[in-house]
Amino acid sequence: MSLIRNNPVAMYLQIAGRLRAEIAEGSYEPSGRLPSESQMMARFTVSRVTVRLALEQLDRDGLIERRKGKGTFVAGKQVRHQIDTLRSFHESLKVQGFDATMRIVELTAIDTPSAFIPLFGKKCALLERLHVVNDEPIALGRSFLPAFMSELEREIAEQQPTYALLKDKAGADIVSAEIAIGARAVPPRITSLVGAAENAVLLVLERSSYFETGACAEKSGFFIRPERYQFVLGSRMPDH
Repeated sequence: MSLIRNNPVAMYLQIAGRLRAEIAEGSYEPSGRLPSESQMMARFTVSRVTVRLALEQLDRDGLIERRKGKGTFVAGKQVRHQIDTLRSFHESLKVQGFDATMRIVELTAIDTPSAFIPLFGKKCALLERLHVVNDEPIALGRSFLPAFMSELEREIAEQQPTYALLKDKAGADIVSAEIAIGARAVPPRITSLVGAAENAVLLVLERSSYFETGACAEKSGFFIRPERYQFVLGSRMPDH
């Protein structure tokens, strides 16, 4: 739809109004990314200055976030994690269409924390990965895994979700998991990695996953920026 060029309402306000309506309609789901300035210039046949004025208006209204070198996004765009479906953390991002990647922070064999020795023995693998959406860190995942998982190639560990890695190495599927969710302060190292304020309170998802044999496959914790994440749980009335 073209703009009304003899309209007394300034061109940039017309563009801002059009974009505001599209944001409300969910036109930029699921990534939340708006078109580039050049794309908007071509779409509306206006100058870059006019486009920037429109974006500044939306920014003042709190509708968008402008990230240097990354683009313009709908403000407050949250990831929705359906916790009543058994998926790995990374899979829950990908199925929503997000540009989700993982970056290895740590992959090594360690002495097993005492609480987990009955599950993994004296040695286990520690895998820490930063979960990134649209080039923005949103969570740090820390997984304690069977010791043989420390032999993973880093490149593969950056590409495949935890459950796929475990199936490939162990030759068995994950069939169940227990999940607990809370909020707490975390060490500065973690807040720094996820780009949160030093004393920020993060969402923490703790997950224990199991093979069909009943053996524990992983003990994981995910430290999540709460403003970017939302947990969703479906429920239904019990049968009578």
